[in-house]
Amino acid sequence: MTSLILAPVLTKALFSSFVGPLLLIALAFRACPHRDFVRLAEKYGPVFTLQYGSRRLVVITNVEAAVDIMVKQSHNLADRPQAVVAGELIGGGLRIVSMHVGDRLRKYRTALHATLQPQSAAKYEPLQMQNARNFILDLLDEPDQFIDHAKRYAASLALGITYGKTTRTSYSDPEVKRINTSMDRIAYAIRPGSYIVDSYPFLKHIPWFTSELKKYYQEDMALFHTQLQTVKERILKNEAHPCFALSLLERQEELGLTGDELAYLAGSMFSGGAGTTAGVLPIVIMAAAHHPQLQARVRAQLDEVVGCNRLPTFADRDMLTEVCAFVQEVYRWRPLTPTGVPHRATKDVFWKGYVIPAGTEVYACHWAIGRDSEVYPDPGAFKPERWLDEQGKMRDDLKFFNWGFGRRICPGMHVAERSIFINTALMLWAFEISEDPAHPIDTMAMRDSAIAPPEPFVVRFKSRIMNLREKILSHVE
Repeated sequence: MTSLILAPVLTKALFSSFVGPLLLIALAFRACPHRDFVRLAEKYGPVFTLQYGSRRLVVITNVEAAVDIMVKQSHNLADRPQAVVAGELIGGGLRIVSMHVGDRLRKYRTALHATLQPQSAAKYEPLQMQNARNFILDLLDEPDQFIDHAKRYAASLALGITYGKTTRTSYSDPEVKRINTSMDRIAYAIRPGSYIVDSYPFLKHIPWFTSELKKYYQEDMALFHTQLQTVKERILKNEAHPCFALSLLERQEELGLTGDELAYLAGSMFSGGAGTTAGVLPIVIMAAAHHPQLQARVRAQLDEVVGCNRLPTFADRDMLTEVCAFVQEVYRWRPLTPTGVPHRATKDVFWKGYVIPAGTEVYACHWAIGRDSEVYPDPGAFKPERWLDEQGKMRDDLKFFNWGFGRRICPGMHVAERSIFINTALMLWAFEISEDPAHPIDTMAMRDSAIAPPEPFVVRFKSRIMNLREKILSHVE
């Protein structure tokens, strides 16, 4: 464990001259640090400083400070801090989530924008609907394996969008297992305090100390190049389906991408997309089982808008406000990235008479922000109705920052939002989801990593639609 120093945020004068009393508390990174951040905020205020090893962190824990700092001053917080493990050793400097600002990041974001902007994201809806229907069939056949089914959905969709793969993917497929292994490694590496080399970067020069981490990079690069090669072979046979990798290959010279950059950008898109959706869907299931009355409220609207004779579709989205509100509350209630992804201040950032000095790492803690009682009253409770106005429409004055902030907001958010919506609508239309009395759900049992899906839990799925399988199979877009 690395020791941690805690102090209130300092003014520039105090920081540079170390004048005046300064409260320092030794602390070690424990399991689920986002929960500690909430407790520390109660004592030290919504913005405070942590220092461990050679690193200095500022943690933001309420909505007002997040908006003032992360949104309004996002141009000064677009960089990422040095990430020795996630960025250099595992990522080889090519992984977008940990990439510094510069020419490479601009190239990457230009390529991603053309594929993932809202207008482009809509073209993936047929593929999402196809895989969501398969998800329902999987739940019918093997309901106990719902976590694996969520991973299969996410991996199959990501492979389709990224590489144009049209055949149904199995969770047991070697490539899917390798995707999930890659995501688990990066999620653990991003979590503060996971590796001592992040606190003491000189250790990266000791070969035996980092050899395993460097091997992870080689494994990922081999996986990404193998997937890209299949697209190149389809091009030669004139059998390539439209996909992100094909677009990159056609525009490689225009975008100025090297072969490794192109392979890793495509690979990061399909591994990142798979990890996000696969993590959120089990939280949706957990929330539905743990709150049967709220689940019934969503089903009542589904019955009114959709009925029992057809499937809910993307065309119903504006009318299915209960589904949308349920999803938004899932994001706030159990955020998939509870600590948030770190930013780095490239210039001094000022807030209410304080300064975050240039070079400081800044965490906007999603878990703590979602528990800001000034914005989200009774924050510990699961209340989808908080997202609806008196007419039952989605409020436009309430927001949660589950996809990040500013120029580092998740580029795949529009695709991911559509995936979570259609799967939630289909699940709650098709099934009544309930807890098993013999195995009550611990809704606080989440994986201790930067990406924190639930630990395995038990639920029951009861079909509520007559001839459900036939209706799923016979659906026509």
